[in-house]
Amino acid sequence: MAEKFDNLEEHLEKFVENIRQLGIIVSDFQPSSQTGLNQKLNFMITGLQDIEKCRQQLHDINVPLEVFEYIDQGRNPQLYTKECLERALAKNEQVKGKIDTLTKFKSLLISELGKVFPEEMAKYKAIHGDDPPS
Repeated sequence: MAEKFDNLEEHLEKFVENIRQLGIIVSDFQPSSQTGLNQKLNFMITGLQDIEKCRQQLHDINVPLEVFEYIDQGRNPQLYTKECLERALAKNEQVKGKIDTLTKFKSLLISELGKVFPEEMAKYKAIHGDDPPS
């Protein structure tokens, strides 16, 4: 998979360089540079075709829109991944805390219900096991 990205990156770099050179030719256009301009335009068309071929190889890749927002804001798109992982970790810790709290609550509830309703809780423990979760 990495070679597909490397191939695309190579074509994009060539395309950008060709566009840069095209800009130089156009900014100082002389009738004698028409042949060079035509050649660069043809290279640009070929470059776009090469990029299109690469796009077809990568059609199954989905990029979250937020990544493009990061790029538009001038931020490093790798920060998106980092921040997603940090949010997932924080959410994971939050959910783990809730699970731990509910487990303790269940244990305490079973204990207190055992004091108030000993016969019913004995039946419950017989069905669900003697050891309440800790």
